[in-house]
Amino acid sequence: MPVPDGVAGELLTRGPYTLRGYYRAEEHNRVSFTADGFYRTGDVVRRLPSGHLVVVGRVKDQINRGGEKIAAAEVEEHLLAHPAVTAAALVGAPDERWGERSVAFLVCAGDLPGPRELAAFLKERGLASYKSPDQVVEVAAMPLTPVGKIDKTALAEMLRPV
Repeated sequence: MPVPDGVAGELLTRGPYTLRGYYRAEEHNRVSFTADGFYRTGDVVRRLPSGHLVVVGRVKDQINRGGEKIAAAEVEEHLLAHPAVTAAALVGAPDERWGERSVAFLVCAGDLPGPRELAAFLKERGLASYKSPDQVVEVAAMPLTPVGKIDKTALAEMLRPV
């Protein structure tokens, strides 16, 4: 269903270069495509009056860094295994080069591990190098939603320029 300019919605696409379905994966196709053949990209966008699209998030908790998909929950699980980390959240931030960069917000008991230390730790755990956070930010406590989940929207707002 189309949404008005300025309102966020999931980007659907269909065209000669858009895949039409996954081979022998009917269940996946039902989730990934609309009945009339549009592909659900997973990107949440809003259209400007000029017609340009601005990506404002993802339907899934996933970061698209230069075409590589990073599942936030996977990286967070590995970050929480670090002995200094007591809470972790991974969010995407706009990036001119990569489209999005990954930012790890950490609550630590003791010193904040730096990006290189974290990258080495995550590599030891078998995590692909592109999934290591591009930036690490220490917070005293995680902001929470009314139902007690980490408020990633509030964390992302902390990264916006004033």
